[in-house]
Amino acid sequence: MLGTMPPSNGPASAPSAVRIDSWLWAVRAFKTRSAATAACRAGHIRLNGEPVKASQTVVPGDRIRVRQSGFERILEVHVLIVKRVGAEVASKCYTDHTPERPPAPFLGLPQRDRGAGRPTKKDRREMERLRGEGRGA
Repeated sequence: MLGTMPPSNGPASAPSAVRIDSWLWAVRAFKTRSAATAACRAGHIRLNGEPVKASQTVVPGDRIRVRQSGFERILEVHVLIVKRVGAEVASKCYTDHTPERPPAPFLGLPQRDRGAGRPTKKDRREMERLRGEGRGA
């Protein structure tokens, strides 16, 4: 039976498919694998446009949409890895197709100077007017 098993290191041992939560953790999209699993359960992860379970496998060429803190990252899988690696190595495992985020002033949100304290009554009325609330709407 010698020679029937592939060597433990080298291209023969490269995985053909990896769990999506494990891959997202390995490429540093999430700090922990359990956070990636929770994001899958909450519906924040989509694989090729479809919501997925954490156990779904990914293969090279798949597109993953990750919704985090108000914006969406679009990652295309190139290399399958199971173990967490450094940021430089991880960035070579995918292509980031995320569109550039517009700066905050162009989002239509009121901006206040940092450390300006509580908004005055006039400031609050202006913010309500922009949101379409209050008497002036």
